Amino acid sequence: MKILNQRQIRQMIERLAIQILENNFESDEIILAGINNNGMGFARMLYERLEAHTSIPLTLTNIRLNPADPLAAAVEMDISPDSLRGKAIVIIDDVANTGRTIFYAFKPFMAILPAKIEVAVLVDRKHKSFPVKVDYVGLSLATTLRESIDVQIRNVEEEAVYLV
Repeated sequence: MKILNQRQIRQMIERLAIQILENNFESDEIILAGINNNGMGFARMLYERLEAHTSIPLTLTNIRLNPADPLAAAVEMDISPDSLRGKAIVIIDDVANTGRTIFYAFKPFMAILPAKIEVAVLVDRKHKSFPVKVDYVGLSLATTLRESIDVQIRNVEEEAVYLV
């Protein structure tokens, strides 16, 4: 069942971008760190909207980890964590379910002292098993544990979010 269409997704991204700017207007730079494929796709969409609204320097980076087994391999990023000292960081994923993937995405930032770390997701399912606070939410959705969320954002013509 489709729960968000392209227009709704774009409206949410616009709103989230403005909220991120409101909370980071004094920042020297905002780092957008997208998790894996869909998280990175969502981060790119946010980056484009942020870029249209601000002159604050923005950096987009990818966080790579195995969501099924986050301890199986090191969590990797496209940029050195040392370059993130004192910066405002927004960790971005498409869906927050138990919070496990987002929890382990914090790992590269544990050895540095950023100005702050926030979390943005398109859909928050409210099934947290890990101590993760989501700061920016496109849609908060109560689902059963058997249901899942399928986010389609790779093809502009087919952007949608489905409850399956």
